[in-house]
Amino acid sequence: MPKKLVLIVEDDESVRKMLERALSTLYQVDTCVDGISALRRLEADPSPDLLLCDVMLPGVDGLTVARKAKAHPKTRSVPIVFLTARSTPKDVIQGIQVGARQYITKPFKLNDLLDKVKKILPP
Repeated sequence: MPKKLVLIVEDDESVRKMLERALSTLYQVDTCVDGISALRRLEADPSPDLLLCDVMLPGVDGLTVARKAKAHPKTRSVPIVFLTARSTPKDVIQGIQVGARQYITKPFKLNDLLDKVKKILPP
């Protein structure tokens, strides 16, 4: 059975590479560096099984990516996990309102993130 696909959208190269290394042991991983390429990737086949997305991205922000993903029939059911430095209660509420299953703030513990991803998307 093929591994489930996680799409990581993160503009910080070091964070993106760390997430890719950590998740690729359990999942197939695809990465994007900005919101525009993430929207294009979401439309491609196969659609990801999980979207792990930063909020502050160049071009199109992660909240917009999530809104568009939730509005499209093909990607509506894709779980979204935000991973961001934006940590005010208002930011968290906004993330949940656009459809995030989890809202994780940076800095984060990698094991906590992996546990949350595994709960949403068992390998």
